[in-house]
Amino acid sequence: QVQLVESGGGLVQAGDSLRLSCAISDLTSEIYATGWFRQVPGKDREFVGATGRPGFATLYADSVKGRFTISRDSAKNTVYLQMNSLKIQDTATYYCAARDGVAPASRIYEYDYWGQGTQVIVSS
Repeated sequence: QVQLVESGGGLVQAGDSLRLSCAISDLTSEIYATGWFRQVPGKDREFVGATGRPGFATLYADSVKGRFTISRDSAKNTVYLQMNSLKIQDTATYYCAARDGVAPASRIYEYDYWGQGTQVIVSS
């Protein structure tokens, strides 16, 4: 069973940076595509970004494009979400997800495994 554990959330001020980590227990070639989503209470979970096997373009939501960057360290079985120039509207619980596939995906139903989430609060 694949397990994902996010970390790195916290309280920051607008304009600050934060890096989230997602440790994946079984980052094998069969589970290569990973994504980040976020959710605020009362709203649907929304896509943030996703990456796949090298050769695929990394996808980003328009709201974070140019500010957030996804990277992965295969040796550490970890995926990162670097968040720069944070805005108050970035406040949410962030979830890491993985799918049995090689291409990045932006839809929730395309993912097979989810972490428990880590909270990010951006204050003014």
